[in-house]
Amino acid sequence: MPRDLRDVIDYLLPQRDDESPRPAAAPELPSGPAARTTDGVEERLRRPAALPIVAVPIGERDVVRAAFVWNLAVEVARMGASGTLITPEADDPSLLWPEPGRGPVGSEVVVSSASGLGDLYRAAVDVAVDRAADATAGGIVLVRIPPAWLSRPSTGHALLRWVLLFASLEPRDLLETYGLAKRVLDWGSDCKVGITIHGARRIGEAEQAFDLLAGVTARHLGRVLVSYGLLVDDLHVYRAIVSRRPVGLEHPQSRAARALRDVARLLLEDAGSATRA
Repeated sequence: MPRDLRDVIDYLLPQRDDESPRPAAAPELPSGPAARTTDGVEERLRRPAALPIVAVPIGERDVVRAAFVWNLAVEVARMGASGTLITPEADDPSLLWPEPGRGPVGSEVVVSSASGLGDLYRAAVDVAVDRAADATAGGIVLVRIPPAWLSRPSTGHALLRWVLLFASLEPRDLLETYGLAKRVLDWGSDCKVGITIHGARRIGEAEQAFDLLAGVTARHLGRVLVSYGLLVDDLHVYRAIVSRRPVGLEHPQSRAARALRDVARLLLEDAGSATRA
């Protein structure tokens, strides 16, 4: 079911010191070499074989949404999980992303030589399996897809099982987002499409935009969209694009940083549900 966008209303509210969660008491653990070995085996068994993959269609000149995705990977890493972004090198990655490799707080940008959905899916699975081996707190792998690839016949439709789309309040953009959602959902009944609204100044505006998309999708496609909240593309986002520094590290108390963290948290929550399923 679609989430209530009020799940992310905390980005509008000041944080109070007394609202910080108290650390849980550490449980008593058995000591000795045997206990440590057993604990290590149990920990490895609890880890997923591969991290969940989230595909994100982004055009080659869509700098703002590219910045959102990279910042989401950083926020995932800031929460102690594994945050990796994969992008094909078909379009000059330097126009959208920071340099490949490890970045802030352990986040990572990986450039793939893939030239289609099939190759990109295989590259994403390789990374998802590799990162799962070291991800003690889970994580996600975000994969940028050139929107044109969605129209090509391909064996890589498994990459579209979980897709995140960004939409602004502009009617034309909402129509284009619906078109992308339709292309994804046409691939199969196991595809899940989530929507993050950006550019709204009020929760009510974002809710109306999501409800419009969700309503049209339900009526014409018989499918349900998932809400992944609201992002604020304020001045801090544009400054971060120019400096290629994460919003959450440069301006941690800004509305944009807090909104990014909320969306990353929603993605991680669903990622945890997916690995437990």
